[in-house]
Amino acid sequence: MSYDPHREDYQRLGLRFARSLDGADPIAATRAFASFGRRFSQNRDSLPQSDADRAFHLVAEATTLIDYELPFADDIQAEQLIDQGHRLLDEALALDAKCHDAIRMKAAAESSSFESYYDFLAQSAGDVRAACEEARAQACDESPERALLEADIAMRPYYRWLATQAGKAVICGRNREAIRLGEQLLELDPLDSADVRFTCAIAYAKLEDEAGLERFAARTKPLTRAGIDDAWMQLSRISLAHKRHDLGEARHLLRNLISAYPHATAALASQKELPDGVFARLAVAPFSEDELILAISEGTVLLQEGRDDSGRGVLGTWVARQVGLSSVKDSQQ
Repeated sequence: MSYDPHREDYQRLGLRFARSLDGADPIAATRAFASFGRRFSQNRDSLPQSDADRAFHLVAEATTLIDYELPFADDIQAEQLIDQGHRLLDEALALDAKCHDAIRMKAAAESSSFESYYDFLAQSAGDVRAACEEARAQACDESPERALLEADIAMRPYYRWLATQAGKAVICGRNREAIRLGEQLLELDPLDSADVRFTCAIAYAKLEDEAGLERFAARTKPLTRAGIDDAWMQLSRISLAHKRHDLGEARHLLRNLISAYPHATAALASQKELPDGVFARLAVAPFSEDELILAISEGTVLLQEGRDDSGRGVLGTWVARQVGLSSVKDSQQ
């Protein structure tokens, strides 16, 4: 699920190392490539790489600090992680001024509001696309398989840019724009590496466009795991059923969600909010507890609509009450 920067770092250097072996004796090349993984993890500097590769490695290191360690740090640790992460991004940009992931991540920290960050993303998207398409056009590896991977890697910074823009559009209340951006990204990347369909599902629910959501769900069904709806789609449907006061259907959908994910009742009761991933949506295992927690966090815009006395939101309070009742019933059986 979503982009793992360390895996992408490995792929980038793997491609460059493979190209360096072209024309070598096959036995010697096989022996050399067998040592690649060890050299990557233990002596990375011994591998051939460009300044752009080094910059992306620094982005991957910054992502670990900002996206995966910072949410669980105390105040003192958090300040240190932020400073260290920003230094890594600065170093990345010193090596490669066109490292679009680092540019985007720096802008997220420096923007004064979600609106200003969204405006920055929108204003720069065209230039980022042009730069990525130029890099893709230069992918001319002797191996067709390697050329395809190189071309895909070249476009990923733009895919992440669009996915981030779509996510911020929802937060800024620009739900139709979020769907438009999501459709644009799905056209460019039909496999939906950025999981932008999750963002689109929430945007449809915010618009209360049930017919649009179902058309979108049918069209993106091949992307789901074994045809099972993800938590974002299920939360969106629960929200729509609750808004039209069909509580029986909402309860049915909630039971389906609980049965699809481990430890779902605890996650739905606590409804924790996590900071959005700055590099990309956090990479977690499909249909894991972590994925549900992430979906609930992103679904806060649905759960906290129409705040009630609890301060949680009408739908959020209803969901917490329902899972509480379910837990009571289970304990009595």
